[in-house]
Amino acid sequence: MNILVVNAGSSSLKYQLIDTDTNTLYAKGICERIGGEGALIEHKQIVKGLTVKKESPMQNHADAMNLVVAHLTDPEVGCVASMDEIQAIGHRVVHGGAYFSESILLSDEVLEKLKLCRDFAPLHTDAHLMGIKGCLDTMPGKPQVLVFDTAFHQTMIPEAYVYALPYEYYEKYGIRRYGAHGTSHRYVSGEMAKLLGKPVEETKIVTCHIGNGSSISAVKGGKVMDTSMGFTPLAGVEMGTRCGDIDPAIVPYLMEAENLTPAQVNDVMNKKSGFLGVSGFSSDSRDLQSAIADGPSNPNYERALLAVNILKHNIKKYIGSYAALMNGLDAVVFTAGIGENNAELRQMICENMEFFGIEFNQAANVTVPHGTATKISADTSKVAVYVIPTNEELVIAKDTAALVAGK
Repeated sequence: MNILVVNAGSSSLKYQLIDTDTNTLYAKGICERIGGEGALIEHKQIVKGLTVKKESPMQNHADAMNLVVAHLTDPEVGCVASMDEIQAIGHRVVHGGAYFSESILLSDEVLEKLKLCRDFAPLHTDAHLMGIKGCLDTMPGKPQVLVFDTAFHQTMIPEAYVYALPYEYYEKYGIRRYGAHGTSHRYVSGEMAKLLGKPVEETKIVTCHIGNGSSISAVKGGKVMDTSMGFTPLAGVEMGTRCGDIDPAIVPYLMEAENLTPAQVNDVMNKKSGFLGVSGFSSDSRDLQSAIADGPSNPNYERALLAVNILKHNIKKYIGSYAALMNGLDAVVFTAGIGENNAELRQMICENMEFFGIEFNQAANVTVPHGTATKISADTSKVAVYVIPTNEELVIAKDTAALVAGK
């Protein structure tokens, strides 16, 4: 089944066309600066190896979708003769709140419930709604499916997701742990279970989705027991510009000491902290690793090293605590931009973990082929350690196809 996967942002729209019967990616692209000056589309036809990038006016997401359709059906750079060859559309949705615990076919009722998720992820939810409207305007007869980043984490038990605040806040406002990156954690934990060669129900896996935004999950028997992100994606480990877990009393202290409004302190924690805040010069792990490689002669060396060490420390703690929570550990998985590409960080995390049964294979770690699931633990290691490239779009496409087919 040919599925168009859509990931809508406030001024952007990413897309992929995937055949779920053969797992073939036919095309992918992005529309950028929607509603602004210099709007452009970059379209890649994978089979023919063609790339087109050009400016084109797009006032809204419907204009963007019309442009996507034109490129997908173009005789030269397209991959289908008409949109009749595309059976459905799958949407990535960041936050489903407490309303959605699994992927679901779009309906008027579902759309109204999605609007209630604005409070949890206002920027993302409004963008998703615009993307859905764009698809409805452009392809009104096509089935649409919503796939939620939070859904995979809905298997957590109350003691994992309820905060020790007055319970009425949970009841009135839905304040609880929701997690994020669930589609990625779901994909890589499933792939890891296959590699372990044992029934999914018997597996104990820690998945580390490490990118500009990062989260760690404990997946036991194919179900999430706990995850590091919380009510919002700010919680958990240090990230590119996010602070991760901190003492909550720091927030009112900073508001008083620096005369900050709630919005301003929220901006500090989300956009000025993490790698950027600690290092003082960059939110990109590649820049930090470059400064570390230069050694003490680089003026940014010490704080770059501190920033990376904080993340290492955070992740080690999560792996250890999740192993305790699951009463064992079969595998650790690294995925996403940093997890898949930063060999130095993977080594820092896995070193001195022999107590947990992790024996690291440094030679394998530094030669991980791009886009390939690779074992980076020794053959004698009791705990398998793998780098597994994530594929959230394929999960979205598969869920969409299954729901449309009535499975």
